[in-house]
Amino acid sequence: MTQSKMNRRELIKGAGALGLSAAGGTWMELAAAQAPITVGFIYVGAKDDFGYNQAQAESVAEIKKLPGIKTVEEENVPETTAVQKTMQAMISQDGATLLFPTSFGYFDPHTLAVAAKNEKIRFAHCGGLWNEAKHPKNTGSFFGYIDECQYLNGVVAGHMSKSKKLGFVAAKPIPQVLRNINAFTMGARSVDPSITTNVIFTGDWSMPVKEAEATNSLADQGVDVFTMHVDGPKVIVETAAKRGKMVCGYHASQAKLAPNAYLTGAEWNWLTAYKTIIDAARTGKPHPNFVRGGLKDGFVKPSPYGAMVTAAARKNADDVKAAMLKGSFDIFKGGSAGLKDNTGKLVIAAGKAFKQTDVELEGMNYLVEGVVGKA
Repeated sequence: MTQSKMNRRELIKGAGALGLSAAGGTWMELAAAQAPITVGFIYVGAKDDFGYNQAQAESVAEIKKLPGIKTVEEENVPETTAVQKTMQAMISQDGATLLFPTSFGYFDPHTLAVAAKNEKIRFAHCGGLWNEAKHPKNTGSFFGYIDECQYLNGVVAGHMSKSKKLGFVAAKPIPQVLRNINAFTMGARSVDPSITTNVIFTGDWSMPVKEAEATNSLADQGVDVFTMHVDGPKVIVETAAKRGKMVCGYHASQAKLAPNAYLTGAEWNWLTAYKTIIDAARTGKPHPNFVRGGLKDGFVKPSPYGAMVTAAARKNADDVKAAMLKGSFDIFKGGSAGLKDNTGKLVIAAGKAFKQTDVELEGMNYLVEGVVGKA
């Protein structure tokens, strides 16, 4: 377990970041006036995995620059009782009063078990599992609408694919993953309705051998653009590039792993969520149990375009992004004929549109038309 004290630097500007009012003092004075806090961050993998854990760690590195905050981090903690021991050690030995268990499988039963024994400690889990009717108030969840960036990935992939076959290597068919697969596919099919997305589920968040096998299998089937939802996309990106295929990244930028194959990507910016939750703890506000945001909120961002991305692809994706930033673009909508899943069942009625904040999307359990695979 590593510990690091904060460097005293100016706070990042932006009223939305910490939810503070600038009246009555500078950002530094306002932050310094808050109570000091020790915050724990727990990762299921390595902090330099070019993926999920790296995206979290990069934002933690920015948190370390804020005054009055001490961070405690531990990486490579499995989704077993080991994470309960880590959380309890951070509380008992390090004095942490706010914990960020970042992996999906940390929540139930592990975070819930530790939270029940530590009612004055706050727990902010990364994922969509917190439920007001079932879970204690000292727990909560934060997540982002990264399906917006996966839709943009799909738009670019739709323009760049020659085979009209896209590949998606995913870990588990949970709602957040299905939402990304569907958004990616719908983005691509907005360019060409004949495009299909072939999905392979590996069964867990980090399965490098299976991820390589899945990528090669899809490449053998004619897939020429890949994306993914696994913790560490490195293997998929490198394997696809070796096969002469193109890639849209996920979690963090993998551009330097395959600069000649990397089209764009869907990246997290967890700093916004971290600041919101930490600020509430330091000022005594109620624990934010359900924190969400998308492109316009600064929770997610697309990777820069690779040099090979065509002008038409860039313009199309940029136009959709602009509409998303204005709040005038809905990914999941029925349109004039309704939206069907890949079994032919109507899942969104004609004329119906879901906003990103609609809770129905948190429980998505289907794959849309155009996806080859089973949820």
